[in-house]
Amino acid sequence: MRKRKSRLRAALGLLLLPAAAAAALLVFASALNSLESGRQTEDLRQLEQALRRGCVACYAAEGAYPPTLDYLQEHYGVQIDGDRYTVHYDVFAENLMPDITILENQP
Repeated sequence: MRKRKSRLRAALGLLLLPAAAAAALLVFASALNSLESGRQTEDLRQLEQALRRGCVACYAAEGAYPPTLDYLQEHYGVQIDGDRYTVHYDVFAENLMPDITILENQP
């Protein structure tokens, strides 16, 4: 009777250890995925903020918003990762804030 209980406990221990390790790995992978998603969202927000700050700085210094995205990059130091983002920069008039749309490219 004791042998059966000890065998059962040993078998149960052998099954629980891999199950617990797999559960821990699953939780860790889920946390990493969530972290990556948050980082991507923050990077997108920071790029939009940098573009808008550059536009406002240009308007304050020159009295007009930047005519093109290239002008903003060249004269105001805004850097865009073209492989990662597509930026649509539409200027209606030089005294109105340009319409800025940022899209993340799919890998």
